[in-house]
Amino acid sequence: MPQTIIITKEDILSQVKLSCKIPEIIEQIVSRKVILSAAEQAGIKVETEELQKAADQIRLVNKLNSADDTWEWLKKHGISLDDFEDIVYSTVISGKLTNNLLANKIEPYFFENQLNYAGAVIYEVVLDDEDLALELFYSIREGEMSFYDVAHKYIQDTELRRKGGYRGTVSRQELKAEISAAIFTATPPQVLKPILTSKGVHLILVEEIIKPQLDEKLRFKIFADLFTEWMRQQVEEVELVISLESNPASD
Repeated sequence: MPQTIIITKEDILSQVKLSCKIPEIIEQIVSRKVILSAAEQAGIKVETEELQKAADQIRLVNKLNSADDTWEWLKKHGISLDDFEDIVYSTVISGKLTNNLLANKIEPYFFENQLNYAGAVIYEVVLDDEDLALELFYSIREGEMSFYDVAHKYIQDTELRRKGGYRGTVSRQELKAEISAAIFTATPPQVLKPILTSKGVHLILVEEIIKPQLDEKLRFKIFADLFTEWMRQQVEEVELVISLESNPASD
C-alpha cells in the first residue's frame, strides 16, 4: 500500500528556508511591489484586451493548448485562477511601466555609451612567459611566423588550438580593462604587444572592430540594462521589513 505524505504550508516554508532561496524570493517580492507601487503612482492602467493578450502568450509559452492543459498546469504549480490573473496583471503592468519610464531613454543612452557596446573579433594565446610572448610578438610582426603558428604550438586546449585561438566577437564588458583599452584602440588587423594580467601574458590578434548598431537586439539589451539600474535605485530606497508571522486577516 503506497505511503501517504501530507505537505503543509509550514513544510513548504521550511523547504524554502533549507534551499537557501529566501534572498532570491525576497528580491522578487520587492521587485514586484516596487513595480506595482510605481505604476500606481504613474497612473498606469491596464485594459482587458491587454490582459487577454498576455494570458494567451503565457499559455502559448507553456504549451497550454486547452482548458484541461491550463487547469493541470495550475494544479501542478499550486496556483489558483486568481493567482494566474495576478501573474498576467503583473506581466502587463511591468511592461507598461518600463516602457513608460524608459522608452525615450534608449537612443540617448546608446549614443552616450555606444563604445561600451562595440565588439571586437579577436584571436588569443595566453602564455606563462613574458619574454617568450615578446619574442613571438616580434616574430609575428616581422613575418617570421603567423599567429596561427603560435596558437597551434602554444595553446594547450585542443578545441581552442584547432580554432587558432579564435575567441569570436567579444564586448568591452567581457574583457579586463587593460586588455579592453588595447583592443579598442587597435587598427585591425593588428597583433597587440603582449599584455600581462593575473591570468598570464596575453598575445592578441585583433581582426576586426565592430561598431554597434541600434538594432532590436541591442535595444532590448539597453532596455534591460536601464531597467536593472532603475530597479537597483528603487530598492536602495526601500525600507525592508520581513515578517514570517501569519496574517490574522487571512486566517
